[in-house]
Amino acid sequence: MLTTPTLDRLHALGLGGMARAWTEQAETPAYHALPFEDRLGLLLDREAQERDNRRLARHLKAAKLRLPACIEDLDFRAPRGLDRAVMLQLASAQWVAAHQTVLIIGPTGVGKTYTACALTQAAIRAGHTACYLRVPRLLADLALAHGDGRWARLLATWARIDVLCLDDLALQPLTSAQAADLLEVLEDRCQRRSTIVTSQVPVAHWHEALGDPTLADAICDRLTHQAHRLELRGESLRRDRPPAGVDAPAAPVEPVPTPRTRPAEPASARPPGHRAAGRAQEAR
Repeated sequence: MLTTPTLDRLHALGLGGMARAWTEQAETPAYHALPFEDRLGLLLDREAQERDNRRLARHLKAAKLRLPACIEDLDFRAPRGLDRAVMLQLASAQWVAAHQTVLIIGPTGVGKTYTACALTQAAIRAGHTACYLRVPRLLADLALAHGDGRWARLLATWARIDVLCLDDLALQPLTSAQAADLLEVLEDRCQRRSTIVTSQVPVAHWHEALGDPTLADAICDRLTHQAHRLELRGESLRRDRPPAGVDAPAAPVEPVPTPRTRPAEPASARPPGHRAAGRAQEAR
């Protein structure tokens, strides 16, 4: 059987994974003893695996995560209120299928952004689309979109994303126009898509930070409805840590005190009487 036309046909159909797997099977004698059904199953598995890998890489690139975080790298040893069982449950991405929200609250430096990126990556690995946005830049993009006619198109783009990760909510009080824009983003997602929100401000104080009371009521209602709350605490994890790629300075080495000794004088440099006294003292 001529394999070259078959390989060309597989590549033409977009089945590159199957083509590469078939070439490997042809070059490995151990595969020749397998039944046709088993070899065909291996070809299909290879094609499906490569497609999943390409889809994952494409979705991760489109998400533009701030940090390359993953659930497996979360540090549960630091006392910051991060529960392992809760995180493993959220890592299954069932909350995404249920169109729920995750709120991550805590002071600066406790790992809010890292945790949010880890949950976003877990959702992408489960087959969902995602996008990371800092709230100040989201509001700035919407303000510019009002002027150049992209506002409706921008909202429609974000509304189609399965998981929208909004970082640093309420860093500063919002104007009425900003609160109205944020409400439109959340309205498109409420009970239709899932959202992750991080903030240094406790949920109880969001109302004061979101500007207009009516708009603040609507925003808080949509964010807290069916929401999982992760309230982190503790000292900043960035404190006393060197920057990435820089080793911590080594501790100074204390010098070891050594007894101070006089250098021995050559015998020829001593007077004759001194040499005799020295020999007498050594004899004693």
